[in-house]
Amino acid sequence: MAVKVLVPTALQKFTNNQAALECHGSTIAELLDCLEKECPGIKSRLCDEAGQPRRFLNLYVNSEDIRFLEGTATPLKDGDEVSIVPAVAGG
Repeated sequence: MAVKVLVPTALQKFTNNQAALECHGSTIAELLDCLEKECPGIKSRLCDEAGQPRRFLNLYVNSEDIRFLEGTATPLKDGDEVSIVPAVAGG
C-alpha cells in the first residue's frame, strides 16, 4: 500500500533533498519504520525514545491531525497523503 509522505525542508537532508516520498505501511507506526529503512536517521528526528512523534512535530493524514485520530495506530490506505509539519512558535 503506497502512501505519499510530504517532508519539510529541514528534514530533506535525510531524503536526498526530496520533498515527497512514497512509503508503505498500514499504520503511521509502520510508515515511520518504512521511512527509517528508506532514509536512515530520519526516525530519530521524528520520534522520541518511545517511538511517539516528538512534541514539536505534527503529522497529518489527508489534512487530519493524528493526535485527534488514533495517534501512531492511525490506519492508512493506498493513496493517503501524510504530511510532516514542524510546529511553529512565536509571538
